[in-house]
Amino acid sequence: MTSQVSSPAEQADEASEALVGGQRAPRPDHAGAGEKEIRRLDRVIIRFAGDSGDGMQLTGDRFTSETASFGNDLSTLPNFPAEIRAPAGTLPGVSSFQLHFADHDILTPGDAPNVLVAMNPAALKANIGDVPRGAEIIVNTDEFTKRPMAKVGYPTSPLEDGSLDGYHVHPVPLTTLTIEALKEFGLSRKEAERSKNMFALGLLSWMYHRPTEGTEAFLRAKFAKKPQIAEANVAAFRAGWNFGETTEDFAVSYEVAPASQAFPAGTYRNISGNLALSYGLIAASRQADLPLYLGSYPITPASDILHELSKHKNFGVRTFQAEDEIAGIGAALGAAFGGSLAVTTTSGPGVALKSETIGLAVSLELPLIVIDIQRGGPSTGLPTKTEQADLLQAMYGRNGEAPVPVVAPRTPADCFDAALDAARIALIYRTPVFLLSDGYLANGSEPWKIPETDELPDLRVRFANGPNHELADGTEVFWPYKRDPHTLARPWAVPGTPGLEHRIGGIEKQDGSGNISYDPANHDLMVRTRQAKIDNIEVPDLQVDDPSDARTLVLGWGSTYGPITAAVRRLRAAGQPIAQAHLRNLNPFPGNLGDILKRYDKVIVPEMNLGQLATLIRAKYLVDARSYNQVNGMPFKAEQLATALKEAIDA
Repeated sequence: MTSQVSSPAEQADEASEALVGGQRAPRPDHAGAGEKEIRRLDRVIIRFAGDSGDGMQLTGDRFTSETASFGNDLSTLPNFPAEIRAPAGTLPGVSSFQLHFADHDILTPGDAPNVLVAMNPAALKANIGDVPRGAEIIVNTDEFTKRPMAKVGYPTSPLEDGSLDGYHVHPVPLTTLTIEALKEFGLSRKEAERSKNMFALGLLSWMYHRPTEGTEAFLRAKFAKKPQIAEANVAAFRAGWNFGETTEDFAVSYEVAPASQAFPAGTYRNISGNLALSYGLIAASRQADLPLYLGSYPITPASDILHELSKHKNFGVRTFQAEDEIAGIGAALGAAFGGSLAVTTTSGPGVALKSETIGLAVSLELPLIVIDIQRGGPSTGLPTKTEQADLLQAMYGRNGEAPVPVVAPRTPADCFDAALDAARIALIYRTPVFLLSDGYLANGSEPWKIPETDELPDLRVRFANGPNHELADGTEVFWPYKRDPHTLARPWAVPGTPGLEHRIGGIEKQDGSGNISYDPANHDLMVRTRQAKIDNIEVPDLQVDDPSDARTLVLGWGSTYGPITAAVRRLRAAGQPIAQAHLRNLNPFPGNLGDILKRYDKVIVPEMNLGQLATLIRAKYLVDARSYNQVNGMPFKAEQLATALKEAIDA
């Protein structure tokens, strides 16, 4: 798990050694960069955009990896079509990858790109609305022919009709240059064209002085079984670097120093939300000394967790790709009954299918982690776009009174800690737990400080191993629903333990004995006891960031943390007093939440839904919480939020 780490502090030292007189020393196999002007920037936002077959996600991922190894703080936003292969050259087929990197602490992928790399007319048209005037646009001129432009409604070339006069446009025949650079490899034109994304990556790597060794090693490893293809991609990458260095069109390159002051000392790596969840689950199973079992059915954007966990059998992980969502959670619940740390992963539509089995887990009172990587809905909705619209489903989407704890990470790296917290609650309180991530966190990435093992919580549990109740006649028996007086959790009895045979199923149980019961008073007791168990879960008090005795509080949850915090920083820099708090635990709420809400005249709740947390807050605390909502499949922009919050303060 630590093989791909990077330490910003160490990388900063390495980066400084590569600078000579304020300019980067020549790299091996490349000419020097000292002949051109180098400008220093504190941050940059780059967006790679092209057809879904142009390799934009790979390009962005490699640029991100090298940026992380250099020591910058970063945040990413992959954005791609839901179709496996959307029609080539069309607007629905555009795939993009945005990366924000800086020499200081940052929180979001950025509102608008400083640089747009457009591989075809569709990519330009789909993204030009986000690009501010004065930004740089690098376009692949080879694709701006009559037919591709007609597909997206360009009657004339935007490169020639003056519509891009407000931008710094760099016309580059990427396809032609790539094919020319790969002549010696004897590839077909189609095979050579596939490497144009590596040419673009090399060019951008030159522009922003990104390390190159990692990408070359990656390409050789990725195509190890096809060495000719590997070397062709390396050649295209180097050709892009050399083009930037030799062409007169790029007179300036840029330096963004490592964010050496933004990180506490430690070992870091770049990590996505789904990868952090996977590692968090493995760490939880090791800390609990239990095997990890994942029962899952592939669904966007949760499938990466299944893919990742399947690689780690050496950690006692078992993964089961079921035939459908119901089978996936059924197998996971069976594994929980058998004594495993059990997990099922899905997205919104899958939660609907799993709801009956989640209710069964509530009735059986077994530990089970249900990970919902939220996406736009309803129904199939927007599989590759983000949303926070499953909160009420997680809270109430089951028949009967079936309360379930809800945990929500705030950043990609925080997904690791959220997984540990969900496991803690599930194991201690013998309950299914919802973990609500979303597509923005799942696919986005940021630096993550790898914890030491002694920093992780002790999650070990004790299985029942003998009788726990004495009948009136003195007989010692095992009662499966005799509860811990502090947690109200029932004992966890592993099947096959002698003397601990007990009845299990979905019909209501008699308190203590677990026998089937239709007694009204017993049902009332069991319903209230299950609710009390959830209500009494120990969660940390909510921390409020309020340096100025503000009268307005911004309350968020989940992935809105980055945009909200960035917006709050902007307002405070402009002299506006505003407080911020962010919820990790949504059921139960932190015990001090009610008192915090009463301290403020105004409470604003930004959400990527139509006001689900705000509804819960208003109902429980009788506070006039005001919603600010967005449901366009994209995360909030900091400037947009800052404007809305300023209007709320002034209202």
